Amino acid sequence: MDDLEAIRQKRLAELQQQQQQQQQSSPQNDAQAAYQQEQAQAERDAQVQAVLRQVMTPEARERLTRLRLSRKELVEQLESQLVMLAQNGRLQTKIDDEKLKVLLTQMQPQKRQTSITRM
Repeated sequence: MDDLEAIRQKRLAELQQQQQQQQQSSPQNDAQAAYQQEQAQAERDAQVQAVLRQVMTPEARERLTRLRLSRKELVEQLESQLVMLAQNGRLQTKIDDEKLKVLLTQMQPQKRQTSITRM
């Protein structure tokens, strides 16, 4: 019985040591994975900005930057569409401020008119 108990104690100690090692290495792995994700996102953002510099005038990019503060989702959607159009070669001219305004109004969800009628 003493041998069995000794084996159990030894195995328990091994398992505890493995668990401690995993806990110590896990934050490092998580931090490294988060860093890699952050780097990949920064690289994608840089590529998008490079494409936008090619297809938009400085005034249009400035308007888009200001709009990002209040309508981030709309700006991201517009940027992805512009990048896709540019990559497919479907943009013949640069997007200036006036064209950007038109695109933004087209992308805005149409407000429904509601009326209340008395029965």
